[in-house]
Amino acid sequence: MLVDIITPDKELFSGDILSIELPGSDGSFEILNNHAPIIATLSGGKITIALENGKKESFEVNGGVVETQNNKIIVLVD
Repeated sequence: MLVDIITPDKELFSGDILSIELPGSDGSFEILNNHAPIIATLSGGKITIALENGKKESFEVNGGVVETQNNKIIVLVD
């Protein structure tokens, strides 16, 4: 899957991943390969991505929105 994590000022991350965990407004959730299309709001918390090399990266956010379609994820955050 391809993910872009973007703030109003800069791009935090762009690349291929295995999965992403997000702090949804109604609770945290995970997006895996071939996930159904979704648009969701995010609350403050931690975004964690699992990279293809087995490592993980995390980003603290204050909120935002995520859109997933055809294994492409766009995360717009504060």
